[in-house]
Amino acid sequence: MSRSLAPQNWTPLERAWEIMSRRIDEIAVPLRDLKNPWTCPIGNLPWLAHELSVDAWNPDWPEDVKRAVVAQAIEIQRMKGTAASVRKVVTAFGGSIAIREWWQQDPPAAPHTFDLVLTINNGADGAPVTARFVDEVIDEVARTKPARSHFTFVQGLQASAGIALGGGARVAVYRRLSLGEAPIAA
Repeated sequence: MSRSLAPQNWTPLERAWEIMSRRIDEIAVPLRDLKNPWTCPIGNLPWLAHELSVDAWNPDWPEDVKRAVVAQAIEIQRMKGTAASVRKVVTAFGGSIAIREWWQQDPPAAPHTFDLVLTINNGADGAPVTARFVDEVIDEVARTKPARSHFTFVQGLQASAGIALGGGARVAVYRRLSLGEAPIAA
C-alpha cells in the first residue's frame, strides 16, 4: 500500500474516500475487449453502438447483425451520403445490393435518383427474413444515402437448388393362380 499524499487536515471521510479510490484503481478493466465489437459482451454492445453513433438499434436483430453494424459504424459515418456507405450498410445487415444511378440508366432517369435491388438471404440460424427486418434495412439506407437522392426499391431473391436422385420400393406379394375345372356337384 502506498503512502498517502493527503494533507494532515483531511477529515476522516476524505481519508476513507482516498483509500476506497486506491482500491478501485486496482480493478482490471478489459478496455480492448469492451471497445471491440467482435469481443464485446452482448450486454454492452448497445452502449458501444451508441458511442459509435449507430443511427438505429433493434434488440431483436440477430447477434451477428448487431456486431456487424457496430463494426461498420465508423466507416459508414465517415462515408455517409455516398453509394459506398449504402453498400456498407446493407452488407452489415447480411445482404447485397445492386445500385444503378440515374446517369447509368438507358435512357437516363431523373437526376439524383437511383434504383436499388436489395437481396437479403436467410437470417440467423437459417430463419427466413421478415418484412420488418427488410423495412429496417431500407430505413438505414434512407438515413445513409445522399440527402438529395431518391431511390426506387426492388427486393431481389437469391435461390439455389439441387437435383437429387430418389427412389422407392413397394413390397408386394404375388401368387400364381391356377385355374381348373371345378367339380360339378350333383
